[in-house]
Amino acid sequence: MAPKVALVTGASSGIGEAAALRLAARGFTVYGAARRVDRMAPLAEQGVHVLAMDVTDDASLRAGVDRISTEAGGVDVLVNNAGYGSYGAVEDVPLDEARRQFEVNVFGAARLTQLVLPGMRARRSGRVVNISSMGGKLAMPFGGWYHATKFALEGLSDSLRAEVAPFGIDVVVIEPGGIRTEWGGIAADGLRATSGEGAYAREATAMADVLAGEAGPRRSSPPSVIAEAVAKAATARRPRTRYAVGFGAKPMIAARAALPDRAFDAFVRRALRLPA
Repeated sequence: MAPKVALVTGASSGIGEAAALRLAARGFTVYGAARRVDRMAPLAEQGVHVLAMDVTDDASLRAGVDRISTEAGGVDVLVNNAGYGSYGAVEDVPLDEARRQFEVNVFGAARLTQLVLPGMRARRSGRVVNISSMGGKLAMPFGGWYHATKFALEGLSDSLRAEVAPFGIDVVVIEPGGIRTEWGGIAADGLRATSGEGAYAREATAMADVLAGEAGPRRSSPPSVIAEAVAKAATARRPRTRYAVGFGAKPMIAARAALPDRAFDAFVRRALRLPA
């Protein structure tokens, strides 16, 4: 039997890179996709096929899926991992940037899913693994637009799961907590640039320090933790619909479910040590 084929987006670093390597180790034929192919040289050295792909460019998505169909017969497992966190006060973030956040985090994943589903339906099998966040179940200050995209991805995944189940296709959501990647530092820099001055400066600066600190080992888990969850989602006979993994994910999601809104707001402020 030919090996299953996996496509992982955002594979140039962090969670995507780790997931691509873990799936390859599990025997998948893996295609790692990102905008910068040069950053995926380590993947290529490990036998991962690398693709130049911009999830906001429809022609790029079509070309990637067509190449995989020609070379390997189609995508059996799609891991929608490409995404980023654009932080800033809702009042401060330009709407063009908010729209771009949705284009990358939601519409890119949705369009790529649309492109691979016909092949999955024809084979009566497939997995779509969407990398959300614990931030798809709860919201922190200054992450309004980021959280909006992850809440949207969660809802999209739930609807999609019900729609494609009759065709033998599973949809799985991964909800990472704090993970040791470039993500926190990039989000912190964006927050300082967007809201580091003006009405929100005091709290924004404190929140940026928290985001930057998430890359440290005391408040984060390695990307391999998420990669293992992706591998489980890809290989389990009956995968769970959600995997909350990584530093803080399960307790934070549980706290959000248990606490009233204002109590959770106060809990977050204390946990993040934001100014009163």
